[in-house]
Amino acid sequence: MSDYPQCSAKACRAAASWVLVWNNPKLHAPDYEKRWLACDEHRGSLSGFLGLRGMLRRVEPLHPPADQLPGRTAPK
Repeated sequence: MSDYPQCSAKACRAAASWVLVWNNPKLHAPDYEKRWLACDEHRGSLSGFLGLRGMLRRVEPLHPPADQLPGRTAPK
């Protein structure tokens, strides 16, 4: 397990910079929110996947980005 937030894309180990907030209205209550983390490279593809299904609510920057957390190093 990593000591920094990693991208949620399959097989990606890059540091996360974005939070994709989503909800599957077929499964979840309207106020329920799930989160995926994304690196810069996978932000678009993960957002697109959720967006096409009508599940993406918003994309927010991860503060601070995983590669800027104190005392931690993350792969680029």
